[in-house]
Amino acid sequence: MIIGGIAVIARGVPRLTRDIDATVAGAGTDLEELAGVLRRHQFVARIEDAVRFAQQNHVLLLRHAPSGVEVDLSVAWLPFELEAIAASDVVQIHGTPVPVARAEDLVIYKVAAWRPQDQQDIERLIAIHGAHMDLRRVRAAVRDLATTLDEPQRVEEFEKVLTRARAPRSGEAAAWPPEGAGPSTRNRETAPRAPATVKKTTRKKPSSRVAAQRAAAPDSASSRATRGRTRRG
Repeated sequence: MIIGGIAVIARGVPRLTRDIDATVAGAGTDLEELAGVLRRHQFVARIEDAVRFAQQNHVLLLRHAPSGVEVDLSVAWLPFELEAIAASDVVQIHGTPVPVARAEDLVIYKVAAWRPQDQQDIERLIAIHGAHMDLRRVRAAVRDLATTLDEPQRVEEFEKVLTRARAPRSGEAAAWPPEGAGPSTRNRETAPRAPATVKKTTRKKPSSRVAAQRAAAPDSASSRATRGRTRRG
């Protein structure tokens, strides 16, 4: 499933993106076998011992050899990630059908990362699709992530972004369901989808979502240590 900047663009937010972010369910996935299949399609490791790194950090760091575009393939263990994969729908991106995360789930992914660009994406996704989102579910996921990451302030920070996103734009009337209500019954995510634009750059270290993934993944030396730091009790 496609997540990250390309998914945000596919859900109607016009912006550039530097790479490709995708995810696969962790249960039943053999990372050595997966890396081999991807190599045959010219997706090569961009670090040494990429599979071992992925086993420890739950992200396979790749590069598409012909184009040089970098790919981060996350291994999904968190409940919200698995729900997102199950709920994804197929979107045409440059003529290719691919599963893409819903706007609602992209908001949760972006809360997990929480960089300035992620906060901008959240605001714009909610401004476009918020009337059709289950904000009670989103808020519950935000609380869970804040607890797992030991960052309780993230709940309040998210509410500030939500407030900005829900404010009527100049000359427009707000079209939101009452506070606490579920998503609108109108068709969801009907905004026009902008074409995905990929720009090459040097990739930074994996986002803070890795810490939450480690907390949910089966035991390894690193995941046990992280769980001890991030989980209550």
